Amino acid sequence: WDVHTEAVQAALAKHKERKMAVPMPSKRRSLVVQTSMDAYTPPDTSSGSEDEGSVQGDSQGTPTSSQGSINMEHWISQAIHGSTTSTTSSSSTQSGGSGAAHRLADVMAQTHIGECLLPLAGGAPFRSCALGIYQLARLCVSAVGSVRGTAQSAARSFIRPWFCLPGVPVSSRVSAKIQQLVNTLKRPKRPPLREFFVDDFEELLEVQQPDPNQPKPEGAQMLAMRGEQLGVVTNWPPSLEAALQRWGTISPKAPCLTTMDTNGKPLYILTYGKLWTRSMKVAYNILHKLGTKQEPMVRPGDRVALVFPNNDPAASMVAFYGCLLAEVVPVPIEVPLTRKDAGSQQIGFLLGSCGVTVALTSDACHKGLPKSPTGEIPQFKGWPKLLWFVTESKHLSKPPRDWFPHIKDANNDTAYIEYKTCKDGSVLGVTVTRIALLTHCQALTQACGYTEAETIVNVLDFKKDVGLWHGILTSVMNMMHVISIPYSLMKVNPLSWIQKVCQYKAKVACVKSRDMHWALVAHRDQRDVNLSSLRMLIVADGANPWSISSCDAFLNVFQSKGLRQEVICPCASSPEALTVAIRRYGRAPCRAGRGSAAACRGSCLRGVCFVFPFSLRISSPGGRTLLPGTSPACAPVLFPLCPRRIAVFSVTVLHDERIVIVAEQRPDSTEEDSFQWMSRVLQAIDSIHQVGVYCLALVPANTLPKTPLGGIHLSETKQLFLEGSLHPCNVLMCPHTCVTNLPKPRQKQPEIGPASVMVGNLVSGKRIAQASGRDLGQIEDNDQARKFLFLSEVLQWRAQTTPDHVLYTLLNCRGTIASSLTCVQLHKRAEKIAVMLMERGHLQDGDHVALVYPPGIDLIAAFYGCLYAGCVPITVRPPHPQNIATTLPTVKMIVEVSRSACLMTTQLTCKLLRSREAAAAVDVRAWPPILDTDDLPKKRPAQIYKPSNPDTLAYLDFSVSTTGMLAGVKMSHAATSAFCRSIKLQCELYPSREVAICLDPYCGLGFVLWCLCSVYSGHQSILIPPSELETNPALWLLAVSQYKVRDTFCSYSVMELCTKGLGSQTESLKARGLDLSRVRTCVVVAEERPRIALTQSFSKLFKDLGLHPRAVSTSFGCRVNLAICLQGTSGPDPTTVYVDMRALRHDRVRLVERGSPHSLPLMESGKILPGVRIIIANPETKGPLGDSHLGEIWVHSAHNASGYFTIYGDESLQSDHFNSRLSFGDTQTVWARTGYLGFLRRTELTDANGERHDALYVVGALDEAMELRGMRYHPIDIETSVIRAHKSVTECAVFTWTNLLVVVVELDGSEQEALDLVPLVTNVVLEEHYLVVGVVVVVDIGVIPINSRGEKQRMHLRDGFLADQLDPIYVAYNM
Repeated sequence: WDVHTEAVQAALAKHKERKMAVPMPSKRRSLVVQTSMDAYTPPDTSSGSEDEGSVQGDSQGTPTSSQGSINMEHWISQAIHGSTTSTTSSSSTQSGGSGAAHRLADVMAQTHIGECLLPLAGGAPFRSCALGIYQLARLCVSAVGSVRGTAQSAARSFIRPWFCLPGVPVSSRVSAKIQQLVNTLKRPKRPPLREFFVDDFEELLEVQQPDPNQPKPEGAQMLAMRGEQLGVVTNWPPSLEAALQRWGTISPKAPCLTTMDTNGKPLYILTYGKLWTRSMKVAYNILHKLGTKQEPMVRPGDRVALVFPNNDPAASMVAFYGCLLAEVVPVPIEVPLTRKDAGSQQIGFLLGSCGVTVALTSDACHKGLPKSPTGEIPQFKGWPKLLWFVTESKHLSKPPRDWFPHIKDANNDTAYIEYKTCKDGSVLGVTVTRIALLTHCQALTQACGYTEAETIVNVLDFKKDVGLWHGILTSVMNMMHVISIPYSLMKVNPLSWIQKVCQYKAKVACVKSRDMHWALVAHRDQRDVNLSSLRMLIVADGANPWSISSCDAFLNVFQSKGLRQEVICPCASSPEALTVAIRRYGRAPCRAGRGSAAACRGSCLRGVCFVFPFSLRISSPGGRTLLPGTSPACAPVLFPLCPRRIAVFSVTVLHDERIVIVAEQRPDSTEEDSFQWMSRVLQAIDSIHQVGVYCLALVPANTLPKTPLGGIHLSETKQLFLEGSLHPCNVLMCPHTCVTNLPKPRQKQPEIGPASVMVGNLVSGKRIAQASGRDLGQIEDNDQARKFLFLSEVLQWRAQTTPDHVLYTLLNCRGTIASSLTCVQLHKRAEKIAVMLMERGHLQDGDHVALVYPPGIDLIAAFYGCLYAGCVPITVRPPHPQNIATTLPTVKMIVEVSRSACLMTTQLTCKLLRSREAAAAVDVRAWPPILDTDDLPKKRPAQIYKPSNPDTLAYLDFSVSTTGMLAGVKMSHAATSAFCRSIKLQCELYPSREVAICLDPYCGLGFVLWCLCSVYSGHQSILIPPSELETNPALWLLAVSQYKVRDTFCSYSVMELCTKGLGSQTESLKARGLDLSRVRTCVVVAEERPRIALTQSFSKLFKDLGLHPRAVSTSFGCRVNLAICLQGTSGPDPTTVYVDMRALRHDRVRLVERGSPHSLPLMESGKILPGVRIIIANPETKGPLGDSHLGEIWVHSAHNASGYFTIYGDESLQSDHFNSRLSFGDTQTVWARTGYLGFLRRTELTDANGERHDALYVVGALDEAMELRGMRYHPIDIETSVIRAHKSVTECAVFTWTNLLVVVVELDGSEQEALDLVPLVTNVVLEEHYLVVGVVVVVDIGVIPINSRGEKQRMHLRDGFLADQLDPIYVAYNM
């Protein structure tokens, strides 16, 4: 029971347990073993009660602990319990949007992420402190109570210094004007106005200031220590090989090494005579039996790998000294277990850099290596090609009697290379010269007082570090007897090393603190233990703070067994400096640090001052040093909730190192136990050490990667964590507490007036950002349809002049023609539908009719039937037969909001609307009259309706936006005709053309292309319902190839389906004759920023099938104007620019080069349609902006929508969106506001008229943009980063919830991989967007709703999350 445990228990005893305001991470039932647990576990702290005012201030007084506790408990009680008295919800059965989540929202709504840091469970943000991560792991072991830290002020005032350059002294000969000019030139160039965005990276991140509460250094300046001078002993050998020769000839029967089997019995005794003769044999065979006599494979000075298992030290020792005698450099390494072992791959890199071509091994090890089917040892990953050479005597040739190795005095030649693993997992080789080897052995002999024939028990790895130095090298120099305890024996019997000390009356033992700890756990089984023979117990990891408490505890228990206090001798060492310090036998122990019995490491060796190796340091944000490490097995008797093994390391996130703790969960612990333990660990670490933990993860027992001697493989554990392959069973992230170097929240400056902006642009030479397409009135063509004002008249004219011309061809999933319509067929069918509306429906002019049809010919005929009858059609997507419960309410809503007097549909859909399943979803009695168009009357109408005014309503276009708003816009007859004419001119559509359309025909440009354009332009439309591609993904492209189509239109969802579904079938499609070389334009119809990654991958994928890259382009439309840009057939190719993503967050456009940091590619959204004018305006001031400035896109066009159709007749939206005027400049033109941010840029290209081309770049919707930390973020940017974070993330959507950023990811993999995504998602959003993720929700594929255009319905997803309808795999609440 050491001082660390006492400190933890004392801290935990100060505070009472209480419920915390953050819910437990919720898992799906399939992931939870135990399902009975509370929804809340202790604790949160009083720091959460700080209001924004105190956070924003420079410094505020800290309330007392009692006051903070009372206020906090009252606040949390109100937030969590509300009017109820108890919480009965179970976290194991709840999902992310549960009642607990609502309460969490209420609690966290009072804390603005942009202004303060959410507290850790201990109450303090990540503060700088001198803390060893060994101590963190120790603290994790000890944290069993509940801790509430004192309330800490989260506000810190970081003031950036502004440096002024001193002016040049003014001499009498220099005028003041010249001096002022000199000073101006010397002054650094800075942005003239503070409200301008600062681009310099150094100005973005907070600079960590020293903690004012940090203890000040005390005492005199530290001086380097020097060890005593190395004594001169006359009988010391001139080299280690000379010592071996001496003992091998003088005392050949003296025992050198005794190996043990797994039962603890002696397996083999190696004498000094056998070591000498066998080493000579190995040396002779290395030099003379490898390769040919003329070309030997190994020459003196070459490097050779030693690959021996840990239970065979004798063979390894023989091979090591054989290499020394042959003057070959041995490189002892671990045995590779598998071809893909991460650790052995790094070892392979070391062997390659050392030029190793030969590996020495034992017979048993050689047989145990993985083999290929032919029996050969395969080349391991990262390894050079090796010749494996077995060193058993039976496989070696006997050297001639006249052959002896050449034994020289120690010199500066390399003796051996010892490998060391760096902090990042890479392996380095440390070269030790022969003189350093000999001097080190002499220093150890003097420091430890070694004498001949002493017995030493070695538990350490004999291939490196202290185990090699004492058990292989120094022991031979002094003719000592080494008892080697293999790790396999320690696993079976942790007391085996103590038993061997007693059995052999050993004077010295080399152990680690882990071995002492294991002995403490198992010592109760042994009574006859006597350690009085020990004069030195060398603790190899004396630099590990854990060893302090291990030494104390071991001494307390075994002092009664004969162990003397002065026997315990910790040492400090590193591969580079070898042994630096070791406590001498007989020295009185010194006391150090907070009253702990820290055994002093004693004097230094050879005048070297001890320091920690740099490769093991972790820099905390305050610049102090933390030491990474692993925890030994915990004491299950003392701490029942404690994990078995703990690993602590750091990861670099946002240019600083963050602490990560990974622990193995006990098999018998429940979900609630684990979460309680994690919460208490965070509290204890924060309360005692005042440092924040970035991530705390629990993995199943015995799953952490191990080193060959049973420790935790730190670098591989870190690598698994960063790769998302750790597969934890519990994760708790605390980024709000740890990440304190986020950029300061942006503070909005007073808006500059629109007049000032315009004058500023004129002065700086920038033009106002406005552009226009071709003028419709000035285009001369032979368009006969221009004579008619209404589409119904155009159809009648075509039915008379070209009655048999095919306008529409509908394809089925097999690619064959399902139905077609000529001009006269469409005209006659529309007449019959008009009669049915007037006679059966009893409809009057202007009545609204809902058209609920699947994509096809019936929808087109019904639309023109409504025009013939004078009714206003509204196209509505029919409900999905397999998903009536969720799709039918949308149909009902559109029918009701549009005030439809009648509903037309097919007989099959009519039955579906009145079915029992429909009655369960909606009130079927509230449907308006339903007309079945499968049974049409035979007669024609008396007359076809002709509108009196072109500005009257032609149809209503209803669509659900990505923000979840159902918006219907009014399209007049004049706008409809102008729209069709604009598309006809842009795409050069004539009756001889064929156009393939794979779009949903219910709203926007998709409806216009499907139903209207063919009638106006006379071209044939080949209709391909997107739903048919689910059964035949190649249907669209095969139709384009078969009909030799030059122009085709699709949606992003269609393009994505083809990219994913046909990616591996391009060769077979080519064999089937698929040819896309005739495609002139392939336009993606969208109302969003162009998805450049998808369009580029589509172009590259089908390039081999003839698709030209310039053919693929996008269009842009919105509610106020269904098509603003469309690439068309003529004009320059779409351009792509790269902008700074950081500048976009500040509503600025900063063009950068491709590949620049934080660069974002933006593709032009097509060419502006004829008759369309665009201007970029400030959405707040409504003033015009300059070229390449970000603002709202305003549009003026003859085919603008007339306004929103609202059931209550609210005209405020219409006046704002459809009739806006600039506040300065051209204040007469009426513009429609699109609600999208973008910018115009004049390029060097020329359009068809010979003028310079103006390109429009769409950035994102204003309604979807998220205001976080005072900056504007577009969801697509964050989602793109998250999708790149891990291969298992197929789709992602983000939204905000009470100032928290919620990230929903779809997982393509097993549910066990879900928790791997939580730290990866948090990391990537922090790194690339400087945002802290509040909630991470992992769901199944297909949960994120997507509309027919392939756009994510983020607000629907948000509603589902809050209503607990997502059935998530895992929900993580980042603290």
